[in-house]
Amino acid sequence: MKLTRWLIVLFFVVAAACFFWFDLEQYLTLEMIQAKSGALRDQVQAHPWWAGSVFFAAYVALTVMSFPGTVVLTLLAGALFGLVGGTLMVSFASNIGALVAMLISRFLLRDWIQKRFAKQIASINRGLERDGAFYLFSLRLIPLVPFVLLNPALGLTRVSMWTFWWTTQVGMLPGHAIYVGAGRQLARIREISDILSPSLIGTLALLAVFPLAATKLLTLYKARKVYSGWQKPESYEYNLLVVGGGSGGLAAARIAASMKARVALVERERLGGAALHSGSVPARALMRAANMNHALRQGGTLGIQMHTEVNFAEVMQQVRRTLDEAQGQVTAESCKATGVEMIQGRAQLTSPWSVQIGDRTLYSRAIVIATGSQPVIPPIPGLEKVEPLTCESIWDLQQRPDRLLIIGGEANACELAQAFQRLGCQVTLVVEGDMLLAAAEPEARQAVYDALCADGVQILLQVAPQHVEVAGNERRLVCLFEEQNHSVPFDEVLLALGRQAHLDDLGLEVLELNTREDGSLEVDEYLATRYPNIYAVGAVTGPDSSFQSATHHAWYAAANSLFSGFRRFMVSDRVVPRVAFTSPEIASVGLTEAQAKLAELEYEVTLLNLDSLEAAQMSAGNSGFLKVLTERGRDRIIGVTLVGDGASETLAVFVLAMKHKLGLNKLRRTVHINPTLAEASLAVAEAWRRAHTAKRPQTWAARLHRWRLGGQA
Repeated sequence: MKLTRWLIVLFFVVAAACFFWFDLEQYLTLEMIQAKSGALRDQVQAHPWWAGSVFFAAYVALTVMSFPGTVVLTLLAGALFGLVGGTLMVSFASNIGALVAMLISRFLLRDWIQKRFAKQIASINRGLERDGAFYLFSLRLIPLVPFVLLNPALGLTRVSMWTFWWTTQVGMLPGHAIYVGAGRQLARIREISDILSPSLIGTLALLAVFPLAATKLLTLYKARKVYSGWQKPESYEYNLLVVGGGSGGLAAARIAASMKARVALVERERLGGAALHSGSVPARALMRAANMNHALRQGGTLGIQMHTEVNFAEVMQQVRRTLDEAQGQVTAESCKATGVEMIQGRAQLTSPWSVQIGDRTLYSRAIVIATGSQPVIPPIPGLEKVEPLTCESIWDLQQRPDRLLIIGGEANACELAQAFQRLGCQVTLVVEGDMLLAAAEPEARQAVYDALCADGVQILLQVAPQHVEVAGNERRLVCLFEEQNHSVPFDEVLLALGRQAHLDDLGLEVLELNTREDGSLEVDEYLATRYPNIYAVGAVTGPDSSFQSATHHAWYAAANSLFSGFRRFMVSDRVVPRVAFTSPEIASVGLTEAQAKLAELEYEVTLLNLDSLEAAQMSAGNSGFLKVLTERGRDRIIGVTLVGDGASETLAVFVLAMKHKLGLNKLRRTVHINPTLAEASLAVAEAWRRAHTAKRPQTWAARLHRWRLGGQA
């Protein structure tokens, strides 16, 4: 089998070499059609079957090899064989060539691609299995992907040969007919008056209009199909109705209102969402108190000796006061001031355009689902006996637990483990995986691991919780650790395993909205559900429940829901920052090195130790590092990881640079205040510049300077 594959690859290489070595592309130009169409037409008339067979074989070969020239051959078919004959010949030849190209790609690469990129291909395969025929038909009808690239790409999927065949045959037929007709008209041009003929102008206009018309027709067909059985209202109360008043919902409503749309926001409980009530806001307030206590205890490094005592109840009271102040800024009145109508109540979707709230039914042209997320509760037997804490209930804790067990290993779990340890608890962190912060750079994970261990947190990796035991006042988590049963005693247990989409009692089953395996709502690249007027944002669309992700989605959802009939914007998560508010902080944006390798990108790494900066020395030896990934040979930034106190603030420089495609050379010419960690961007840019400065210009510059010294040289 390996020999067969090598022979196929060798054949392709030899064919490509011959094609370009003998410059066969010169025969596949519009000038050739004009110059040779008469002679070729004579050959067709003299030997129709022979000429047709040669043309058919050449078209199939070019399509199989994915060589340039098929468009010119399509035009030539109109000049040689007429509209009907040329269209039929091109249609069948291109279909045979496409099928062979797809099968060769599947034979050579599919198993390897499916194995290595299984996660990325899975969503494509599901889409093809669910609506493959329509999906492929639309790709053929509207050539968003070049024909020569689409055929091999589809070979990497599980699309059936029959579906591939008929969608290609039918979907490409209108386009082939238009191009063949254009070739027929171009062959008739003899003088300027022929160019201005109505038939040629009409054909060229059809070439320009066809993709737009096909796009519109397919959109209308898909909408008509999905809305079948629903009665569309004659009028609407709102342009946009947002269900859920979390960070994503609030942002979407305010953005839509700023676009002068009539907007309503429905929230059943309280505005602000998880980030405000149980996420980053209270977590940072708690970390501030914990870090202050830690800094005072470590004051000896600055010559300050101090003994501190933690009043745990007062610390938690202060966290709640901070929450009250923050929550007081997000009210119905503040929404109204921005032009958003606030409606209190539980919302249920009753149609693609209507939402039921109590006895009231609201009608809107578009709907955004932003109901947020809820903590993940693992199915551990006996867990309910100990009334576990979550990231929502932990803030009501009054008495400090001597032994706090935290289950989880991502950012929120690490933040809370360090905070409670520094406030006097003995924290045990139980992680099912083999590492903390699985998505972070290895150096960043190690920095957090070392910091937690230095604070006294007991970390157990690769632990499989089995059940919870309660005997009198003693509570224990029985787990499988190092292939043996291990018992972990605790006073309180905190579940910090992340969050999942909160979609309960929303009426999704009425609209038959699809959800993924993780419970999130299935949306496309525009954040639209199966209904083009219903969108979703934030944690509802996937596992990322961060504030920044939700607000990032909000703009796309608002703009697409209001202007989808005119233009839609594809979501890009390329520049969405991530952070763990541990000490040291871990802040990142873009790709990690592991992700860059997985994507097979050519990249370079520039690493800077923060302890070389004056700002780090001013903060009593702020240790950490800055790791920047750039395209190989270029200063374009594709990923940044920053580890150190204040990393979350300093990362903003790189987020802005990546968003507006500013390279390291431009960052190098930016002036920052000294001494601050913002100067890290200058230092890493200088390091990159030194590594990429050519030696020969430096040599000539040195000679020039010596020459200008004159007699002192």
